[in-house]
Amino acid sequence: MKNQELLLVPGPTPVVDEIYEALASETHGHTDPRFVAIFKNAIEQTKKLFNTNSEVYVVAGSGTLAMEMAIVNTVGKGERLLVISHGYFGDRFTPLANAFDIEVEVLQSAWGERVDPQLVAETLKMKTFKAVTITHADTSTGVMSDLEALVPIIKEAGALVIVDGVVATAALKEDMSKAYGGNEAYKIDVVLTGSQKAIGIPPGLAIIAVSEQALAAREALGSIPAYYADINCWRGVMDNPATYFATPPVNLIYAYDAALKIVLTEGMETRETRHIAFGKAVRAALRSYGMTPLANEYVAAPTLSCILYPEGIEDGAFRTSLAKRGIIVAGSLAHLTGKAFRIGHNIWGIQQLRCLNKQLSRLERH
Repeated sequence: MKNQELLLVPGPTPVVDEIYEALASETHGHTDPRFVAIFKNAIEQTKKLFNTNSEVYVVAGSGTLAMEMAIVNTVGKGERLLVISHGYFGDRFTPLANAFDIEVEVLQSAWGERVDPQLVAETLKMKTFKAVTITHADTSTGVMSDLEALVPIIKEAGALVIVDGVVATAALKEDMSKAYGGNEAYKIDVVLTGSQKAIGIPPGLAIIAVSEQALAAREALGSIPAYYADINCWRGVMDNPATYFATPPVNLIYAYDAALKIVLTEGMETRETRHIAFGKAVRAALRSYGMTPLANEYVAAPTLSCILYPEGIEDGAFRTSLAKRGIIVAGSLAHLTGKAFRIGHNIWGIQQLRCLNKQLSRLERH
C-alpha cells in the first residue's frame, strides 16, 4: 500500500509495506493456533526489545492505558508518586494518579528544559515515594530525559523507576537489564509504550514491561481498583496466548510481530545512532529557515522536535500549506499552541529531510 502523504507528526508514523502486508493478512480467531504462534513470538520479541526475562504485557489500548497500567499496578491508594515532568505528557500522570487517590508530587521544568537531577535527589530525601515516573522523551516539547543521571538517584532512594517510552521505545534503548551507575540493583522497573511511534504500526496497542521488583509491588497491593488494566488478569494470556481474558486485536498483533522483526534485525544500537543523527539533521535544516527548536541540542530528543516559528509565520497557514503539498506536521500544545509546530523524525530517513527541505524552499519563495 503506497503512502499518499509524508506523515511527519510525532505519531502515528508512516507504515512500511511489510507491516501493511501483515496488517492485511486474513483474520484468524484469537485462539487459532496460527494466531497464537504469532502472538507468542511477538511477546518474546517484546522481551528482547527491553532486554528482560521478566513479564511483558501487550494489550488492546493506547499509550494512556499503558500509563494507567504502569501506575495502578505499582502504587496504591494513599501512597506517594513523584512525577518528573518535561512537558504536557509528564503532567498527564497527575490526573491519572488523582483518579486512583494516589498522592502525587510533580517536579516540572520550564518547557524545553530538563528537571535538575539534584532537585530530584533533594525531593527524594525529604519524602518517601513508592515510585517515580520519567518521560523518556516528551511528545509536547521534544525534551529527552537523562536516564543515566536519574535512575541511580531514584533507586538509591528505594523507589520504583517507571519510564514512559511512548515516543522513545524502539528508537532509544530502554534496557531493563542495564545496571545504571554500575550498581546491579539500579535498574528500570517499568517501561510503558504504545505501538504507533518508533515501533511503526498503527495506533491500538498498549505495551508495558515489568521487572520482578515491580511484580512484587503488584502482589503486595492485593486488590487494586482496576479490571482491564490489572496485569494479574493478563498474566495467563501472556504466558499462553491461547488463554482468553479479552479479545486481542488480531491483525494489529500480526503487524506488531512484523514490526519487531524489523526493529530487532536492525538492532537498537544502530537505530538509536540513526535517530540521533537524523534528529540533529532535521533541526539544523530548520534553523536555516529561521526556525528555532524549543529544546537545545543537549536535551533534544532524537525522535521528534518542537519548532518555534519565526515572527510573521501563522501556524494554521503554514501547516495548511505543507498539507496541500502532502506533508503533515503537528501543531503544538498548551501555551505553545499557534507558536510552534512538532515534527517526528520517522523511519523514512534522509529522503524525508530532502523532501521537507524542498517544500520549505518553495514556501520561502512564495
